[in-house]
Amino acid sequence: MRPFEGIRIIDITHVLAGPFAAYQLGVLGAEVIKIEPPGEPDQTRGGGTDRALNRRGMGTSYLTQASNKRSITLDLKSEAGREILKRLVVGADVMVENFRPGAFAALGLGYEAMSALNPRLIYCSISAFGQDGPRGTQTAYDHVIQATSGLMATTGTAEVNPVKFGSPAVDYATGTMGAFALASALFQRERTGHGQRIDLAMLDVAMILMSSHVTGYLRNGVEPKPSGNRHAHATNSCYMAKDALVMLGASNLRQQRRLWQALGRPDMAKTTNDERDADHDREAALLDEILRTRTADEWEEFLQARHVPAARVRRLTEVVEDPQFATRGVIHRHESVPGIEGGFAVPLAAFKFAHGGPSIETPPPAMGADTDLVLAELGYKPAEIAEFRGAGVI
Repeated sequence: MRPFEGIRIIDITHVLAGPFAAYQLGVLGAEVIKIEPPGEPDQTRGGGTDRALNRRGMGTSYLTQASNKRSITLDLKSEAGREILKRLVVGADVMVENFRPGAFAALGLGYEAMSALNPRLIYCSISAFGQDGPRGTQTAYDHVIQATSGLMATTGTAEVNPVKFGSPAVDYATGTMGAFALASALFQRERTGHGQRIDLAMLDVAMILMSSHVTGYLRNGVEPKPSGNRHAHATNSCYMAKDALVMLGASNLRQQRRLWQALGRPDMAKTTNDERDADHDREAALLDEILRTRTADEWEEFLQARHVPAARVRRLTEVVEDPQFATRGVIHRHESVPGIEGGFAVPLAAFKFAHGGPSIETPPPAMGADTDLVLAELGYKPAEIAEFRGAGVI
């Protein structure tokens, strides 16, 4: 049995962070019902690397986080649509939304109204800046939050900065934090019997991603500077080998001692980090000279065999073919999905359980694929469903 079997999640989210939060509980057994406005699909349905799928509303950005979900369409601006949602909420455990703060309350669908219908409901709102504060009503995407938070200012090199992350890291970190918050609230509810209101902000998550920088700055006023592939310790940095870049990870004193011994220069080993800092430039120049004598793969094999963290810098195309990656079960492959020629693969989870772990049972649904069935389960008759469709409610 997976952890969240028997839990129903109403997923009224779009783009990446919100859908990813619900998805993570979905692969652990929760029933996730994704709601989209009729005629206004989640924008990820039209985004990704496959243009043909984009045109069908099944873009790879959507496929990434839509397995194990059911899809219904519902116009929440209509009274009938709001009544359908309320009926769903009565039997739900979680509701997740990531629209502009105040938008759902204005429709009579805010936390107070929904918790009155279902006191055990966990109501999670994900937004750019949170539900309050001077920026509360502002909106943003991942890259805008990277700019706002200072993340971009710490990324890049002294010559080229600020630089945004190559992946939407804040979005996925927010989704992961959202899943953690939801799991925590569900666990708390088991003890108290009460629902919960979760206010999750992307900006806050970005600040948490910079935790050590934040603590250092607030203590000493030292602002983090972009350092590229250079680390404060020379033995913990990136260098050019004979053919490619190799990243060293001799971070602590034991590892740096092993590194210098392996390189035949035990005289360079230090006994304190202050000594390492003082000798950084000389260490870096020597490492640059030595590491150019072998290929990056040779250095990786040589150093790893001597318990010194090191790796050739790889591209994604290499990583997904790595035999180690294949053993971890991070990726699930859908071999046959109606409406999609050929298979495709999606991320599953970044961990394993000994039993009852994450799994994918159903492929990403087409928009509204489960509307009639879900409404029927709520007690609506075929004639009522047809009426809703004719009125544009679903």
